[in-house]
Amino acid sequence: MIKSVNTQFCEHANEYNSYNIIQQIVSKALVRELEFEPKRILELGCGSGQVFKNISFPFEYYKAIDFSQSMCDNHPKKENLEVVCLDFDSEAFEKNIQNEQYDIVLSSSALQWSKNLTKIIHTLSQISSKISFVLFTASTFQTLFEITGKKSPILDSQTIQKACSSFYDCQFEVLNYKLEFDEKKKMFDYIKNSGVGGGNSTLSFKEAKKLYQQYPHNYLEFEVIFIKGERFC
Repeated sequence: MIKSVNTQFCEHANEYNSYNIIQQIVSKALVRELEFEPKRILELGCGSGQVFKNISFPFEYYKAIDFSQSMCDNHPKKENLEVVCLDFDSEAFEKNIQNEQYDIVLSSSALQWSKNLTKIIHTLSQISSKISFVLFTASTFQTLFEITGKKSPILDSQTIQKACSSFYDCQFEVLNYKLEFDEKKKMFDYIKNSGVGGGNSTLSFKEAKKLYQQYPHNYLEFEVIFIKGERFC
C-alpha cells in the first residue's frame, strides 16, 4: 500500500516529538544562527512547533504553515501567532501570502518534500528579502536506499542549492549526522515513526526482511543542508 507523505505525518503526529531527535537539533541550530531578531516571520512546514519553541525574542506577527492538520493542532498557541493548515506546494498557499511581507522566511526539515522548490523560492522572493532554511537531503538514510535499491523521495543537495540560488544570494553548509541505536528494532521503529523516510512507498515484507538482515550499521545516516539567503537587488 502506497502512503502519501501527509498520511504518514498525520498517523504519527501525537508521537512525533519522541522520534524527531535530529529535527530538534537542527531546529535549535536554525534559530540560534539567526543574525537578527525579525519582527514578521513566516515559517513553512512548522510541524508541532520545533522551530517556534526556540523563538525567545519578541515578534509582531508569526505565521506558521503546515499541511498536516494534526501537526497544526499540536502546535503551541500564542498571541500574534497564526497557525494555518496549507500545502506549501499549492495555489492556495500562494494566494494566502501574496499580499504579505515578512522580514524572514524560516523552514526546518520540510522543504525537501517540495514538488517544485524553484517555484516556492520564487514566490518567497516576492514577500521576503531573507530566507533561513534547514533541509534533509537525499543522502539521508543512504545505506538503507543502497540495500533496497530504492531512490530517496527527497531532494538532493544540488537541486536544493540550484533552486535557492535562482532568487537569493545564498550561503550553504552541509552537515552529516549519525544517530546510533543499541537495538536494530529501535532503529527500524525510528525509520517508521520519524517522518524522515517519507512515505513514497512502503517496503514489502521481503524487502523489509532483507533490509533488516543486511543493514550493516548500528546507526542511521542523516545529511542536512543549512541555507541563509539574501534576495538579489
